Amino acid sequence: MDTHTLETTYTGYASPEELPAADRELIRQAIESTARSYAPYSHFAVGAALRLESGTVVCGNNQENAAYPSGLCAERTALFYAGANHPQEAVSALAIAARDREGRLTPQPVVPCGACRQVMLETCLRQGTPFRCLLYGTERILLIPDCRQLLPLAFTAEAMG
Repeated sequence: MDTHTLETTYTGYASPEELPAADRELIRQAIESTARSYAPYSHFAVGAALRLESGTVVCGNNQENAAYPSGLCAERTALFYAGANHPQEAVSALAIAARDREGRLTPQPVVPCGACRQVMLETCLRQGTPFRCLLYGTERILLIPDCRQLLPLAFTAEAMG
């Protein structure tokens, strides 16, 4: 028997002003993207904004459907759009923000679901480089320097033999 420890490294910030201007702008665009969410069932509007190596910003938001779970999360919407329209460009950063049922920005950062974490991981594997993840909350912002840390013991193509 052997025992292993998994660790995640992140930095917490109390305010966007503590971040570089480019990160503040990415968060601003993720927040704006929450307004274009289609969430008539959960009433939980999520926005994502990612920056490509060229500086191009791609936004996404959650899109729900009455045939639940046929919708799609904000993170995957943005990542799939980037992959379809900018396949040769690597993602360098992804920001995520959300609004609650009352339309208020969430005080604590919203973390990606498992499916989004898998897509984030495979995006890193495909492009050959990790990307940073900014998780926004009005009371706290988390910066994960390598989004692959969000999915330890990940399922990869190697597992399929």
